[in-house]
Amino acid sequence: EVQLVESGGGSVQAGGSLRLSCTASGFTFDDSDMGWYRRVPGNGCDVVSQIWNNGNTFYVDPVKGRFTISQDNAKNTVYLQMNSLKPEDTAVYYCAADRRPPLVPSPCALTDFRYWGQGTQVTVSS
Repeated sequence: EVQLVESGGGSVQAGGSLRLSCTASGFTFDDSDMGWYRRVPGNGCDVVSQIWNNGNTFYVDPVKGRFTISQDNAKNTVYLQMNSLKPEDTAVYYCAADRRPPLVPSPCALTDFRYWGQGTQVTVSS
């Protein structure tokens, strides 16, 4: 059974930092592209960052220079280091893995990745 378990969310003041972790099991982590998405209440999910299995990375413009995605293959874990947080970063953050369409509806209702975590809340106060 594939599992993605996110952790590290919480409440911080603007300018603060958080590091999200997503620990994976049930598939070959080293071979998988990974992604982080977020959903603001009342909106759909948006991509935040992705990392390919060759190490290439992508960041959406609003987080460039503030967020860093990385992965530790020995720990089957992908991280999202979030610095200089802003109130507009407040959202539920989801980890995703395996760049194929999902077999069941995803929490984000997207088809970019097959496997999704349950999400972790990040709240940034001004």
